[in-house]
Amino acid sequence: MDTPKGQGFRRSFMIWARLARIPFLTGTIIPVTLGAVIAWTAIKAFNPAYFALALVAAMCLHLGTNIINDYFDFRSGCDAINTEGLSPISGGSRVLLENLVSPRRAYFAALCLFAVAGLIGIVLFVSVGWGVLLLGAIGVVSGYFYVTQLATRGIGELVVGLNFGPLMVLGSYYVQSKNLLLGPLVASVPVGFLITAILWINEIPDYTADKAVGKKTLVVRVGRKQGADLYGVIVMAAYAWTAVMVVLRLMPLASLIVLITLPLAINAITTARKYYEKPQSIITANVSTIRVHLLFGVLLVIAYVLSAFWSVLR
Repeated sequence: MDTPKGQGFRRSFMIWARLARIPFLTGTIIPVTLGAVIAWTAIKAFNPAYFALALVAAMCLHLGTNIINDYFDFRSGCDAINTEGLSPISGGSRVLLENLVSPRRAYFAALCLFAVAGLIGIVLFVSVGWGVLLLGAIGVVSGYFYVTQLATRGIGELVVGLNFGPLMVLGSYYVQSKNLLLGPLVASVPVGFLITAILWINEIPDYTADKAVGKKTLVVRVGRKQGADLYGVIVMAAYAWTAVMVVLRLMPLASLIVLITLPLAINAITTARKYYEKPQSIITANVSTIRVHLLFGVLLVIAYVLSAFWSVLR
């Protein structure tokens, strides 16, 4: 039987997990794993300690960004007036609004997470090279200023796609290989498209609140209807890119197994275009987009592993 102390710890953990949006860490795990796998399959380079450090640093950056974004959305009043897009996926964590964690503590926690990521970056810089420090600095700066500077200027979606696609995949590859090549960059692009799609579809239910506080995301700039249409373009771009790169032999043939997720992606697109003005009805598209990103990423990792084994057997 749980003691009151144990129950209190569990409750506290669940509150912080909600604030940090821990389930969204798949957006970090996928690109970091992909970069390491490509390094292993391409040049047989894999250092478990470097992989663990890179993954922890990336997760700290991700969690810190989630918390600092909640903090700034709370400060601006965006979350307070967002009554349309409330769901476990969009509309903010509501932790600060419900006074479950003080804004000051949340801000301090975010800074601590950025600091941990920075310290790990310095360790990897000393062990691996300058590239880690550069990529890490980009992650910290863009994470901290996402809400206050990047999202309001309509470039937040692009920065998120670059951070959780090319930068993380290349960073993970660089940690293992101490080099930057075209292969991991090519493989990172569809992952970047799909993480952008997650952010994009989450902005549709938040449209009214974001617009009211001057948070000029691209969805706010183009409107919900066109935003839903462009969401579909972004998702399909991931599949188109993969197919073209396979034809050009820049990605392994096995990469086409990601097409297994296409029906789920099409269903999400159809839902978004049908219910873009009904925030509660579009939630299924939000969830499906997260699943597409996860399954697509896992299948892409498997594709590179299968390709490596196939090359050995030939």
